[in-house]
Amino acid sequence: MTHTDGSPSTLSTEWDIYEVFVQSKSGGPHEHFGSVRAADPEMALQNARDVYGRRDIVLSMWVVPAQEITATTPSDEGPFFEASYDKPYRHPAFYKVPRGVRNL
Repeated sequence: MTHTDGSPSTLSTEWDIYEVFVQSKSGGPHEHFGSVRAADPEMALQNARDVYGRRDIVLSMWVVPAQEITATTPSDEGPFFEASYDKPYRHPAFYKVPRGVRNL
């Protein structure tokens, strides 16, 4: 896009992508519901409400700019996710449940 004088415009016609997370139960996790496009975070919340809030019970909604999410790649499947077998204290089998303890 250019101005009438031929200089480039700083305005973009593309809206950002926001990932939408919804909490449906009190104390429950926020779950990924999908994506919306919006010019700013407030518009993203409104768009997310209109798209994802009509069908289900929504207690809380988060919108996160997609470019702000740091994620793994398929090449990370090796060392990044390998279990730490040399640290048995990280596994629940390491701990003994004392007598008298219930609901574990």
